[in-house]
Amino acid sequence: MKNIKQNIKWLVAGILIIAVASCKKFIKEELVTTLTEDYYKTDVGLEDLVKSAYAPLQWKFTGEQSYAMSNFGTDEFREGDQFNNVRYNDYDANLNANDIFVNDMWINNYAGIRRCNQGIELITAYDNPGSALLGTAVKKDSRVAELKALRAFYYFQLLQQLGGVPLVLTVPAAPQYEFPRATEAAVYNQIISDLKDAGALLPWRYTGADNGRATRAMAYHYLAKVYLTRGSAVTEQRGQKPTDMDSAIYYANDVIVNSGHVLETDFGNLFNAAYPDGTIAPLGQNGTAPAGSKAKIDANNASNEIIFAAQFSANLNLAGLNNTTHLYYPTQYDAGMPGMVRDFFNGRPYRRLRPSDYTIEIFDKINDSRFFKTFQTVFYRNVPVKPDETFPRFTAANAPAPDLIGLPRVMLGDTAALFIVNPPDRPLLTSQIAAMRYYAVFAWNKQTTPGGTITTDFNGNKYLSMIKFSDPIRLTNTNNEPRGIRNGTYARLAETYLIIAEAYGRKGDYATALNYVNVLRRRAAYKANETRSPQIWQYMGGPHTLDNTETANLATTELFATNTPGEGYPASAGSTADRFIHFMLNERTRELCGEFYRWEDLVRTETLFERTKLYNPDISPSFAIYHKRRPIPYLQMIAQQINGKPMTAEQMAVYQNPGY
Repeated sequence: MKNIKQNIKWLVAGILIIAVASCKKFIKEELVTTLTEDYYKTDVGLEDLVKSAYAPLQWKFTGEQSYAMSNFGTDEFREGDQFNNVRYNDYDANLNANDIFVNDMWINNYAGIRRCNQGIELITAYDNPGSALLGTAVKKDSRVAELKALRAFYYFQLLQQLGGVPLVLTVPAAPQYEFPRATEAAVYNQIISDLKDAGALLPWRYTGADNGRATRAMAYHYLAKVYLTRGSAVTEQRGQKPTDMDSAIYYANDVIVNSGHVLETDFGNLFNAAYPDGTIAPLGQNGTAPAGSKAKIDANNASNEIIFAAQFSANLNLAGLNNTTHLYYPTQYDAGMPGMVRDFFNGRPYRRLRPSDYTIEIFDKINDSRFFKTFQTVFYRNVPVKPDETFPRFTAANAPAPDLIGLPRVMLGDTAALFIVNPPDRPLLTSQIAAMRYYAVFAWNKQTTPGGTITTDFNGNKYLSMIKFSDPIRLTNTNNEPRGIRNGTYARLAETYLIIAEAYGRKGDYATALNYVNVLRRRAAYKANETRSPQIWQYMGGPHTLDNTETANLATTELFATNTPGEGYPASAGSTADRFIHFMLNERTRELCGEFYRWEDLVRTETLFERTKLYNPDISPSFAIYHKRRPIPYLQMIAQQINGKPMTAEQMAVYQNPGY
């Protein structure tokens, strides 16, 4: 939303609704100044206050908390070789109540809640029929609904990570120091109430300058997700009700049918700032490395599939920390790959995460295009050829044509490195790899001799780069610029389809569940004559033709009626109902891999401990069941009181989540 995007930086300092920046303690409430209070009793001031309530949305995407609290410590990703924040992947003793990310999450979300509370109260009390912005009950109700939707969103973020948290729904008239934790059931009820209130009054969508505000589609998507999350409980007590799945279905269906949001026709259109695998990247002028396209980033940001996103500006004067998530997934392509240097197009490789074996193997790479539109398996030489370079050249023994003898085996724009993702039943021989023309070949499965031990070249330094967040533009013209211009997507329509599918399956209606799953699988199938990776026929045993793969890619009940080997079900999945839940988690990986949902998905389905232990080899022995919740921050507890006195150590132990 242009207006809010241009004002995201703006009012954070001016809002002054909490006095906590220096000591990092949010929970202590302070009164606002008279000047600030006066400003926020004007229609312009109230409009600025509403805009400021969106600012906390950015936090998730502006640092390493993005992957640490969402993708680390799960079945999908493990550590690269420049890992930071491994406490979130290893679950070691460093993940404790003094953790900076958990404290910042608390501060950030409660800052958003405070702004929402203040806006709701002030707008409700505002009375100026002559105001162009808030002069009617309809206009006031719309802004209050926006703030309720945001308040529910912030509470849902806290709830999923921490469990029950303090419910603060008003701005105190005097300093307040006591904030007892509410039960999970009470927080769920408040979130549901806010989202229902908001959805009934908001438009399905905004366009123009208001694009990006909370909408009915956002409210109802999250209502469906909240009901699914609450109703997914098996052993936990979340206040779940027998009607939760019906409610999830109702609101998800309303979004799918009535919101006006539609799926992209091509999954890759959501993330196509990077080149698709198997397509030679176009070279820039004078044989330079390929350039990124701001138009593609803008198109990705504007996709009608996206329901809700944190907005970031491409204007350097308006930008803040901006989106840094593009940094964490690239492999080290700029070292150990002759012919490659760091460039904007391939990104700055922080090398924090690499996909797990589970993630690589769960895709049907022959029929489902999402794998090669999620991971980069080829790099094209971006260093011009020099006459005196020592890189390998063609000889009479290996030149494909006589006129190539003596020339470098890889020219500018040719494949410099290939990550081959061949299945275990089709391992490459090391002699085959040595005969390839590429400078660097990394085989997922290889053998020294036929029938020998299968090994891999993939490691913490050379692995598949996830390209969903690739940002080859960024704010300034330097290869080391970390600030990207992508928006941070929180919700897209594909997830709405997965929500309604899971809800139907949990009711035992697998046929209807698969109808929704297969909408996404049809989209993901290769279309006739669509360019695709040559690996499909060279190393995977797939067809050499470019046929439509829709029929082959459709899901059937056979995938979870039995222990289908390709789905990798845990041993505990002994029934169709159990296997269906794991099937849906696999589907969420195929569609949403890396999109900052996974830890919460596994917690929601009570599968975090089992699946992470099974698929993530970096997990330490200290990983325990209690890690399904993050620790309550120590700084927030010492800022509180009980009965007018600071919390004692014993009271903190009761307030804290078990295990910490």
